[in-house]
Amino acid sequence: MNEDAAMKTATNSASAPPIVVQARGVSKTFRIPEDRVDSLKERAVHPLRRSEFRELNALRDISFEIRRGEFFGIVGRNGSGKSTLLKILASIYRADAGSIRMAGRVAPFIELGVGFNPDLTARDNVQLNGVMMGLSRQEARRRLDAVLDFAELEDFAELKLKNYSSGMMVRLAFATMLQADTEIMLIDEVLAVGDASFQQKCTDVFHDMRDSDKTVVLVTHDMGAIDTYCSRAMLIDSGDIKQIGDPNLVATDYLKLNFDGLSDSDSGERVGVPELHTSLIDAWLENPEGERIDNLEVGEQIRLTVELEARSELDRPIFGFQFNNADGLTIFEFNDEHQDAAKKQGRVEAGERIRVSVSLENQLVPGRYFIRCFAVRRRERNVVGLQPIDALDFVVYGLPAGAGVVNISSEISVETGSGDSN
Repeated sequence: MNEDAAMKTATNSASAPPIVVQARGVSKTFRIPEDRVDSLKERAVHPLRRSEFRELNALRDISFEIRRGEFFGIVGRNGSGKSTLLKILASIYRADAGSIRMAGRVAPFIELGVGFNPDLTARDNVQLNGVMMGLSRQEARRRLDAVLDFAELEDFAELKLKNYSSGMMVRLAFATMLQADTEIMLIDEVLAVGDASFQQKCTDVFHDMRDSDKTVVLVTHDMGAIDTYCSRAMLIDSGDIKQIGDPNLVATDYLKLNFDGLSDSDSGERVGVPELHTSLIDAWLENPEGERIDNLEVGEQIRLTVELEARSELDRPIFGFQFNNADGLTIFEFNDEHQDAAKKQGRVEAGERIRVSVSLENQLVPGRYFIRCFAVRRRERNVVGLQPIDALDFVVYGLPAGAGVVNISSEISVETGSGDSN
């Protein structure tokens, strides 16, 4: 490495946020008995029987780092080892080998109701858990009202938790974790529980976390959450790291791994495999004269063309588009699923090129936007192979018509009168 490169590397390292979670060579093995002895009678009848065990390698030589302020996703199939890793990070399990370093107070949200005493009231449990997460008794008591308010359980503060529903319990647990105000949060599948209103609350909180200096480690099967919130992600399979880096690439590999090997009972063909079945050839914007342009003026019609090449045979593919702003917020998305059947694409052979043209009203405010194309392969009973493709980015320039992320056309009628009906 030359001197300039070395200085640049040192500068980048110095300017990057500090590492707050570090795993080095973490391994974990469970011993699972082959024969269960469930009673004293079985032990008496077979006193000399030797118990045999098989070993399950849940994690093998796992190493990674997470910097302060990162929203880090961990994905994998059931039994891949991701929840075991989260429990090791939370000091619930002890690793057989390797080391874990955590720089900061940790709040785990791993299993519903863990750490709660069902014979105590919600008020007592909140204060007890606050102390367990590092708060003083006075501070835990001060934050009690905020916890109950977020969980919408003010009227049930004196009710014992054994009388709580699962939905009430998860609201209380999540609110308690948030009010602990720790530097590192370990969260396992929180978006999959609770009613719709609570899930929306989680979504709002996660957006705030993503833009804060808190460090969040999220284990989930929801690839939409990985793509929306995470700055980086890691894919684990059979205890090994398969990929770590860009959330979109990790999500795509997870889907491919998750559906790989499934077969259609009628045809014997593999289905549900989101392999890269199309590749981007070109994408551009046009003006009304058909000339390519890089940017658009406020209100100018959006005319988009995307050229793709089929890498495998596609039967009645569906094409969709997503427009995101510079903050990663999805402004809108659409597809051609319900378009006139006569205009839809039929079978596409491998190697054949596809041109998708889009025309739509431009309601975007000034700023930079990113277009993502989605190619979906459809079969009789399955919609399979959702593949995101980053098509292009462009700038909308001009003076904004008002605040917000889109300009909306409207007609407003105002009437005045004296109030005298005569």
